[in-house]
Parts: sequence; C-alpha cells; structure tokens
Amino acid sequence: MRYRLSIAITLAHCGRVAVAEPAPTIEHLLTDGWEIAGYVGNYDVRTSLILFKKKDVNHLVQCSTLFDVTRSQRVVVNCYELR
Repeated sequence: MRYRLSIAITLAHCGRVAVAEPAPTIEHLLTDGWEIAGYVGNYDVRTSLILFKKKDVNHLVQCSTLFDVTRSQRVVVNCYELR
C-alpha cells in the first residue's frame, strides 16, 4: 500500500514538472516591454550575454547567445530567469 502511494505521489509530481512554461525568447521579451539592462560580449565575438529588466517584475532574465558557423543551427539562444 505504501509503495503504491509513493508511486502515485511521484507520478503526480512529475506531471506538474512536465507542464513547465517554455523558455522566453529575446523577441518575446522585447515585445512584452522588457528592457536591456546589460550586455557583455566575448572577445572572439561568438558568444554574448544580454540581461533584461522590467519595471514591475522583481527578477531579471538573462539570455546567452552563441553564433557558430559549424552547426546547422548557427545561432543558439538560451534565456532563463534569475531569481
């Protein structure tokens, strides 16, 4: 009985985690009113970090970008919230 209960709780928790919101994109952030708070580029001009802020929000969003001509998807962007 305890085993079944722990499996049910685990599955319920996994279901909630799988419904997470998609990561924000730079285009979506700019259209939603986020402003660029900072920018840092790497010396080889292939990677950069962009920090976004919004007036009524208590956290920041950071986007890392990578430009690599050896990949089939040349521009890779990863945005995440900093809380």
